[in-house]
This record gives sequence, C-alpha cells and structure tokens, in this order.
Amino acid sequence: MEDRVAVIGIIVENPDAAGHLNAILHEYGEYIIGRMGIPYKKRNINVISIAVDAPQPIISALSGKIGKLSGVSAKTAYSGVIANE
Repeated sequence: MEDRVAVIGIIVENPDAAGHLNAILHEYGEYIIGRMGIPYKKRNINVISIAVDAPQPIISALSGKIGKLSGVSAKTAYSGVIANE
C-alpha cells in the first residue's frame, strides 16, 4: 500500500475534548512523525499540527475521528511524496 506524508491541522475549542483527542492520537501513534501544540490563551483555543506518514485510508480515518469530536475541527494537507512500503 502507498504511504503518504501529510499534516493534520487541528483547532480545539472545547477543552473537554482534549482527553479524547489524545486517546485518538495515541491509537495512531505509530504513524505520527511529530506534533506541535500551541495554546492560544487570548482566544481560549489550542492549535495543533500533526505530521504523519501513513497509508491514505489511515490518514483519512485519523482526520475523520478527530473531526467528529465536539468542539474540534481538523483539516488535512497532503504532500506529493508517495512511497510504496
């Protein structure tokens, strides 16, 4: 299956969703290259970026699960780099 490199941008507006979000990220930990979280206290939100290297269906499933959390939104940007692993 072809692996893709992507970045998932996440905005967390509901602090109660943090535990659920971290559980999802832990579930997909083997595909995560790195993550960066920035608390934006002025707006009372958190901005998170997740770099992943995984098959397309895995990336879509991860982004979809995150986006279903209440008070959380996620968008994915894919690189053109595709590897057969």
